[in-house]
Amino acid sequence: MGDARRGRVTLETGRKRVRVYLGGHVVADTTRPTLVWENPHYPTYYLPAADLRAKLEPNGTNQHSPSRGDATGYDVVIEGITAENAALRYHDSPIPELDALVRLEWGAMDEWFEEDEPVYVHPRDPYTRVDILTSSRHIRVEIDGVTVADSRSPRILFETGLPARYYLPLTDVRMDLLYASGTHSSCPYKGNADYWNVCVGDTEYADYVWIYRTPLPESQKIAGLACFYNEKVDIYVDGELQERPRTAFS
Repeated sequence: MGDARRGRVTLETGRKRVRVYLGGHVVADTTRPTLVWENPHYPTYYLPAADLRAKLEPNGTNQHSPSRGDATGYDVVIEGITAENAALRYHDSPIPELDALVRLEWGAMDEWFEEDEPVYVHPRDPYTRVDILTSSRHIRVEIDGVTVADSRSPRILFETGLPARYYLPLTDVRMDLLYASGTHSSCPYKGNADYWNVCVGDTEYADYVWIYRTPLPESQKIAGLACFYNEKVDIYVDGELQERPRTAFS
């Protein structure tokens, strides 16, 4: 299939084996996944209908996409287990490559694997790179004029499309101001993160700080380090105040 562009949608043939599980059963197993960029931030897997082991049962729902056309909704059924509204098929799409493919709802499935490794949230984007570099730059973090972190041994994480993130040793962070928030998130490149709130004076700042305690192997260099949202705090690098970036996290 190669690379195909239709309006704002980009399609590319993947080269990884992809398996999808529901209730311990294999829903799909393919070496021919298609990566579809429905938005510019990350791709979605569309899988050949011929490589599905589960049954798709029409549920009477439909969805419309300006770029992909009209989709028919299906329930996914395997070994007595049903995932409702878990699949879409574009039978008459203006993008003909979609006709033989199925879009499985990521969160409706229990597990996704690329080769033999689990992947979380969405497929890894082949055009996203993550570099984690040891640095001796002086990083100071302020909230409302109060220094909440001061480090000369950061790990700087550079990820395509995002601002540089400064991961700091906990010994360089005002841990007395941090309180576990109960919030958690997942990243296909780094793993599962836990969050802290920051209390400065009488004000509590929710989920301003996160930590990957046991990151994925390729991101081990940030294990056990704390990171603040550049978008929400004042960060000084070698004494120079950094402009707050504008992102989806602002």
